[in-house]
Amino acid sequence: MTRRSFLAASASTTLLAAAAPSTFAAAASGPRKLRKGIMWGTVGVKGSVLEKMQAVKAAGFDGVEPMGGMDVEEMQRALKETGMQAGSVCCHTHWAKPLSDPNPATRAAGLAGLEQSLRDAKAYGAPSVLLVPAVVNDKISYDDAWNRSIAEIRKAVPLAKSLGVRISIENVWNNFLLSPMEAARYVDEFKSPFVRWHFDVGNIIHYGWPEQWVRILGPRIQTLHIKEYSRAKSDKQGKWAGFDAEFLTGDNHWPAVMKALDDIHFSGWAIAEQGGAGSPEGLVKLSREMDRIFAGEGA
Repeated sequence: MTRRSFLAASASTTLLAAAAPSTFAAAASGPRKLRKGIMWGTVGVKGSVLEKMQAVKAAGFDGVEPMGGMDVEEMQRALKETGMQAGSVCCHTHWAKPLSDPNPATRAAGLAGLEQSLRDAKAYGAPSVLLVPAVVNDKISYDDAWNRSIAEIRKAVPLAKSLGVRISIENVWNNFLLSPMEAARYVDEFKSPFVRWHFDVGNIIHYGWPEQWVRILGPRIQTLHIKEYSRAKSDKQGKWAGFDAEFLTGDNHWPAVMKALDDIHFSGWAIAEQGGAGSPEGLVKLSREMDRIFAGEGA
């Protein structure tokens, strides 16, 4: 049975989970050395951690991005039994306990969450932890967010170094680090190879062009989040509606993004944070669309 005919015949979690690993080996990305992952929090397939991991593997992914603070032993077992890998760990406290908060106790809790996520990443063999560094709002000024978050992250750098796990700053809609020049400067403030950037392609589209960010951030980029965004939907329905777009139907100029990644010689994890992963068939669809993106297809 060929891979194409097997995908067409796949109709249930049981069938997908039973597939031989060789059948659904992740598609090669040609000259691009990209490892195909998916954010664990987006996987909506029902079942245990192991059953979900089996469905992700059967769909053709190389690995997952667990959240910090999960049951470490359960996740370790699922990774081991499926042969999957952890491409990153997403810090679980950075929104509720931001490192920019004016309350020292809140910042301390956020730092503890980052440190736990670093230890979890070490346990899973993940190379980095995704971190939202700060939040700016009417009660937290931009300069305070900059200074407080840098001070707190610096406290975690020695642990990151000892574990061999990088802290990877993500660009999100947090009203902070709004240009690639500023993002590069922020990373450079730490003067450490253990602070890098987790570049989310889709999050940029509302106010910029991801290929420009890629070239400016260059070797600072540790990991990618692969996400689609539609300016047309955003214009008509509000900015959050822009994320309601399937891969290859929005405004990401994927060939330009891939070319920019080639130009900086990026290799590493490219992790889906995209709707549609609620079923085995949805996982397969996302996986195949990512293969097309990696191959340079798209508008």
